Amino acid sequence: MSSGIKDVVKKKYGQAALRAGAAGSTCCGSAASACANPISSNLYDATQQGEIPKEAVLASLGCGNPTALAKLNPGEIVLDLGSGGGIDVLLSAKRVGAAGKAYGLDMTEEMLALARENQRKSGVENVEFLKGEIENIPLPDNSVDVVISNCVINLSADKDRVLREAFRVLKPGGRFAVSDVVVRGDVPAGIRGSMELWVGCIAGALQDKDYMAKLGKAGFEGIDIEPTRVYNIEDARQFLTGRGVDVDAVAPQVQDKFMSAFIRANKPANCCAPECCS
Repeated sequence: MSSGIKDVVKKKYGQAALRAGAAGSTCCGSAASACANPISSNLYDATQQGEIPKEAVLASLGCGNPTALAKLNPGEIVLDLGSGGGIDVLLSAKRVGAAGKAYGLDMTEEMLALARENQRKSGVENVEFLKGEIENIPLPDNSVDVVISNCVINLSADKDRVLREAFRVLKPGGRFAVSDVVVRGDVPAGIRGSMELWVGCIAGALQDKDYMAKLGKAGFEGIDIEPTRVYNIEDARQFLTGRGVDVDAVAPQVQDKFMSAFIRANKPANCCAPECCS
């Protein structure tokens, strides 16, 4: 992640962690849109929310529910890239059980502090939160069964490196199962150029065909992108309001072009890249 983008992301998400820790609400969008934001609202059902501290739910800035879609199995080791307040890590830890483990990786001190406090409150022991960047995962080769992430990879300025790192740490046969914002078609340059929109989970999104190509280049197979939410003009109006953008001019250009999606891929079981065979 380039230093300029990284600094803005850290500031934005550090502030979000502090608000959530104070039992306030925070979402991927602007304060004006609050939790009505169409990207980050209504992702977890009441049962899931009941399993974890409310601060973990309040700190959720994702665009999907990867733990519900990844089909985690008892005994597996899971890594969450950009784990934030820990909601997906804690839910994953419960899915894999005591014989498994869930790692959370985040670069923001405030989010890590909040996540560790949420872990303490939840009483979940098979969890470890790591400080670091998703472009440089601090885990060994072939060490995890599943890589998940929730609306974070789109924030990276070096997505190829993120995907290579995810491939590296996965065991042969391991699964890549992330929620992310994906673009269909061309997007106005003004949105791409807005740092605030980048941090807000919009402008850093890849086109679906580019996402698939980058996964393939990293070595993945069985690549699939499943839309989970497609955003219309009124959705765009909500998340663009208050960002210095002419909503009426931009909204028609983004209708149905942004979607939350569940992205699946596999590391080949017979992988013999340098990362696989030593």
